[in-house]
Amino acid sequence: MLVITRREGEEVVIGDPANPSGVVRVASIKGDRVRLAFDFPREVDVHRREVADQILAQKPAVVGSIRPTATPR
Repeated sequence: MLVITRREGEEVVIGDPANPSGVVRVASIKGDRVRLAFDFPREVDVHRREVADQILAQKPAVVGSIRPTATPR
């Protein structure tokens, strides 16, 4: 895990700096609350952890449901 320090208004670039996958900016800091702004393409899903956990809990488990097939000779 990467841990960095950023001040209000500063950004973190995700991916290639010439063509970033996205940017995370510290939008504001008020007391113990930090607001982050995420700038990613629409096709990239961005979720809070509790929402991501809910999504995972609703998906049916596929582990073990895929059986290997025989290779034709």
